[in-house]
Amino acid sequence: MRDDHSLAGDLATEAGELLLKLRARLGFGDARALKDAGDQTSHRFLMDALARLRPDDAVLSEEATREERLDPRRLSAERVWIVDPLDGTREFSEEGRADWAVHVALWERGRLAAGAVALPAQGRTLTTAAPPELPEKVREPFRIAVSRTRPPEFVRALAARLGGELVPIGSAGAKIAAVLSGEVEVYVHAGGQYEWDSAAPVAVAVAAGAHASRIDGSPLTYNQADPTLPDILVSLPDLAPTLLAGIRDLHRQTP
Repeated sequence: MRDDHSLAGDLATEAGELLLKLRARLGFGDARALKDAGDQTSHRFLMDALARLRPDDAVLSEEATREERLDPRRLSAERVWIVDPLDGTREFSEEGRADWAVHVALWERGRLAAGAVALPAQGRTLTTAAPPELPEKVREPFRIAVSRTRPPEFVRALAARLGGELVPIGSAGAKIAAVLSGEVEVYVHAGGQYEWDSAAPVAVAVAAGAHASRIDGSPLTYNQADPTLPDILVSLPDLAPTLLAGIRDLHRQTP
């Protein structure tokens, strides 16, 4: 039987291959139809595969029904797969964009135990089986990955205070992958997210030795009754103390 690290990587990669084929077949003429088909195709594949390969484990998926997400049995399970079948549907539906992802993570007994982030249009999958090597040096000025459409105002203020540059990138998974590959040094977000937006990329980031926390420095927690996770900071480890101090200073100045 495949170990959990390998399984996460294989499933994320295979779901991504299905999404590439769907994108090629449907084209980009109807963005809404492409988004819906992508969400459901990947969700069904992942749910069927996990039911077959890990039948005793619970699953929390973005595309599950509200009743499935709120099923109290998930909270007493020792192992829960947290998946985002298509992270970055907007980017998936736009021709030429590669900043979308598939997330597959395993939460086990209170911690993230395995994870994978497939970036299908980039031809790569980052996994906890073989975590990427972080850049050795912090680039100056450092770069902060932010939302393409709605970067939080406090991130602009943080960049101005600390001398950082903002780099718009699509999905959360693509943003964290950019930190791990050296395209940026920081991802910080406070506009509201859910567990499936970050579980897999955080699992890989932590395995690689990156810093990952809430923006107040407290731990990121998963498999909660309420799956919302309002904010996140992922960065190269040497930058984390400066970033956390800068965020605290900004919050003190906010009326």
